[in-house]
Amino acid sequence: MLVLSVRLYLAVLGLLEGVRERAQPDQRGQASAEYALVLLGAAAVALLVVAWATKTDLIEKLLDKVVKTVTGKVS
Repeated sequence: MLVLSVRLYLAVLGLLEGVRERAQPDQRGQASAEYALVLLGAAAVALLVVAWATKTDLIEKLLDKVVKTVTGKVS
């Protein structure tokens, strides 16, 4: 009787484990999708910064200041 009870118990545990495995969604590829979204967000922010800096001529002013500083230290 004890052997039958143990076998029944193990069979029920096996069935429950199978149900749990099927109930959990497959999450393969989740990290890749999140990584791709982060890269798209970073690219969008970078494009906005470049567009803003180009429109306000800050890049030109920055480069002029760097060149003047470098040439001032060389001479």
